[in-house]
Amino acid sequence: MIGIVLRRIGYGLLVLLGVNLATFVLFFTVNTPDDMARLNIGGKRVTQELIDKWKAERGYDKPLYFNAAGQGSERFTETIFYERSVSLFKLDFGRADGESAGNIGDQVAQRMVVSVQLALPIFVLQVFASTAFALLLVLFRHTRWDFWGVVLCVVMLSISSLFYIIVGQFLFSKLLQLAPISGHAPGIGVVKFLALPIALSLLARLGGEARLYRALFLEERNRDYVRTARAKGLSETVVLYRHVLRNALIPIITSAGSYLPFVFMGSLVFESFFGLPGLGAYVIDAISKQDFAIVRTMVFIGSLLYITTFILIDIAYTWVDPRVRLA
Repeated sequence: MIGIVLRRIGYGLLVLLGVNLATFVLFFTVNTPDDMARLNIGGKRVTQELIDKWKAERGYDKPLYFNAAGQGSERFTETIFYERSVSLFKLDFGRADGESAGNIGDQVAQRMVVSVQLALPIFVLQVFASTAFALLLVLFRHTRWDFWGVVLCVVMLSISSLFYIIVGQFLFSKLLQLAPISGHAPGIGVVKFLALPIALSLLARLGGEARLYRALFLEERNRDYVRTARAKGLSETVVLYRHVLRNALIPIITSAGSYLPFVFMGSLVFESFFGLPGLGAYVIDAISKQDFAIVRTMVFIGSLLYITTFILIDIAYTWVDPRVRLA
């Protein structure tokens, strides 16, 4: 097991290197250092001298890929890619490219708290609500409750999360005034700002997750071990919760685990619409300002979280089902 995990970690490091390189190439295929400078120091009317000064201070004044002699660019191989890649793997994120953006590590630490406050309740409630709803649909299989429950899942699945946000803000914030439309507060006061986005996020994901889990439970429900449990006189409720649920945990872990990185990275859409100062809003703001240092750091952190999560999911497989062997 230890050898397999170490091999997965080695593969993950190679993936991180590839993602880091791809981020650099794609970012500067679309953007130029001059454009970045203009956005950060005052728009299109800034002088070329100010642009050159801004680029020199941040190491963007060297050739992008090749210098005048046609040799490899010092900037690509040493300043931007090599040195900053080493710093990223040391979790030293440095400073943002913006004039007043500050230290990236400090910003990530502060904003991660807000993102976790939003995403962790969503994650826990989503797994519980989707699993419970799917089990109820299976329990009432071939009844009108199951039929209308599936119809509700399909309807909820077909609606965009943006629709839930717009309608939810209009109904609960503007008309009923039950929750603030945006903002954030320290301490226990944050609850009133998080209640609405958490509820809307649950609605947006419940239909798809419950429909998936229902299909998994129905597949397990027809297994031989389930028929044996029924033949022993166990009630349908006991069969579902003690046998079917346990043996369907592997796909549930996969589905729920893939959402774990969002617990730390934040929800881009919900944080932006509700004015929450989390990592999601941080990324969108960095993209709009063409801040390469922040974009590169957040892509790196996101990749690291995904790799770590899927390694943990593989380990969880062996815990849920001892028959599973990692290769």
